[in-house]
Amino acid sequence: MNSIKKIDIHSHIFLHKKYTPPSSFSSCHTALSPTELIEFYDRINIEKGVLLPSVSPEWMFALSTSEDAKEATELYPDRFLWFCSLDPRGAGNSPDADWSKVIGFYKELGAKGVGELYAQLPFDDPLMDNLFYHCAECDMPVTIHIAPTDTVYGYYGIMDDAGLPRLEKMLKKHEKLKILGHSQLFWAEISDNGQSDVRVDFPTGRIEKEGRLASLMREYPNLYCDVSANSGANAFMRDPDYAARFVEEFSDRILYGTDYGNPYSRFPFEFDAWLERFREDRMISEDNYYKFVRGNAEKLLGL
Repeated sequence: MNSIKKIDIHSHIFLHKKYTPPSSFSSCHTALSPTELIEFYDRINIEKGVLLPSVSPEWMFALSTSEDAKEATELYPDRFLWFCSLDPRGAGNSPDADWSKVIGFYKELGAKGVGELYAQLPFDDPLMDNLFYHCAECDMPVTIHIAPTDTVYGYYGIMDDAGLPRLEKMLKKHEKLKILGHSQLFWAEISDNGQSDVRVDFPTGRIEKEGRLASLMREYPNLYCDVSANSGANAFMRDPDYAARFVEEFSDRILYGTDYGNPYSRFPFEFDAWLERFREDRMISEDNYYKFVRGNAEKLLGL
């Protein structure tokens, strides 16, 4: 089969890795440097990736700023695109903050979207609601990471309940806003397992009954799927038959990603090999394969 160079919708770097502490108490590594990410891209046929800054403190000790992502893209313009990232508690910690000024500034510099958003606030918190409004007004897609609502500690992400009712509330309210769903709690909703205590983990096994995700995708054309990390890869790999039906129905709104965080991660290679078998076995059409790994990103980001 002809090789199609992929676009990674979800990646992270630390521009100054040698000055960056380990990512967390439980980890001894940091995210990749730009050159390390490019080396990874060359191994699995990725032409370029979208750099997502990390500016909220819940995830790791060090922050990776929008300015870092912009500079890395200037250093390697053929390999990277970038989003800006914002914490809704910034700009005065006010639900009336005029985020359009900041988002517009970054958009003029070349930012293609906003994210990854993972401030640990409820999805429908006034601060989040206001930020979503301005992202929509500036026509900037948003990548989100979802966390549970039943705990304050140990997670990072915009908080939502089983079934994602708060996400639905924002999709309905901000019809112009394109949201790229991501994280275990988003992808657990591909099956009815999303309604149980395994939603914070990586549910396994065949999808005997589809979950809330499919119905949200059908009802809200502004919802997109970021198929990255263990969460997105697991959602597809656990049941190839259901994955084939999901891709066929939502072929215009699923985007390939890696979220390759450190040199020890194996899941991007495992998913890449699985995806090639998925294609070779003709469980995905050539048109839909192209849209998944490249075409939808080109369209969404105006490439």
